[in-house]
Amino acid sequence: MKTDPLKDTELHDKINRETARINWSELERHFANGAVVWVSHELDLVEAALRIAHDDKEHIARWMNEGKLAKVSDAQALAWQSTDALLWASVLSPFVLVQEDKAAPQETLH
Repeated sequence: MKTDPLKDTELHDKINRETARINWSELERHFANGAVVWVSHELDLVEAALRIAHDDKEHIARWMNEGKLAKVSDAQALAWQSTDALLWASVLSPFVLVQEDKAAPQETLH
């Protein structure tokens, strides 16, 4: 029987504690390595990290197909670089999941 990733409260709390705001300039080297993943505002960043940590292929594939989860595009990176955007980030080695600050004006670039 498959375990529900959302019931992993220990990992959830760890991811939540380690999620922080960071400027894009600090993430550019990770982007260059193809390790930065964009998470839509429609998703909870911590839940997305938790499901990726648990290799929840069903949710991950659905979110990718719906355009809610993807590797950061060159267009996104350029836009964020031009303003050194402040993003929410959650490290889930080898990936860094990022989400724009909901309070900031948004452009959809993916």
